[in-house]
Amino acid sequence: MIVSKGKKPTSSTGDGKKDYEVGYCKPPTHSWFRPGQSGYPAGRSKGVHNLKTDVKRTLAMPVKVTEGGRTRTRSTQEAALMVLREKALKGNTRASDRLLELALRFNNDEAGLTQQLPAADQAILAAYVAQFTAAAMTSATGGPADDSASKPGAPRSRRKARK
Repeated sequence: MIVSKGKKPTSSTGDGKKDYEVGYCKPPTHSWFRPGQSGYPAGRSKGVHNLKTDVKRTLAMPVKVTEGGRTRTRSTQEAALMVLREKALKGNTRASDRLLELALRFNNDEAGLTQQLPAADQAILAAYVAQFTAAAMTSATGGPADDSASKPGAPRSRRKARK
């Protein structure tokens, strides 16, 4: 940096590049970041993942499994489920509970969704639909709604009418 009396400071690079005026938001060239150098070198590395991506990557890694006397390559997730299944078949109750829980949670077959409702539940739903359609019909035709305030013997509101 070269400073002269009466002049603003300028920066000299020493490699023949043109000098420029040093000032507000114009640092000397020797303090600039070099190409590829970070302003926060202790920051997050580009290769750091969060837990979700680590779990997905770990479960997708291939593992060699011996199945029926032959070695096959399976994902870690599939191999873990196979081990859980084997433990459940050998009588481990915790493994069988966990396996059944996973089956109920992720085994979404069409057959399980189309089961019939009991007759009592169907009667409740039919009564609700009938009541709902009757209320919709009376409001659509402009007829009196089933309002207790509009009945002749109904008690009046305790609020005073505004004048």
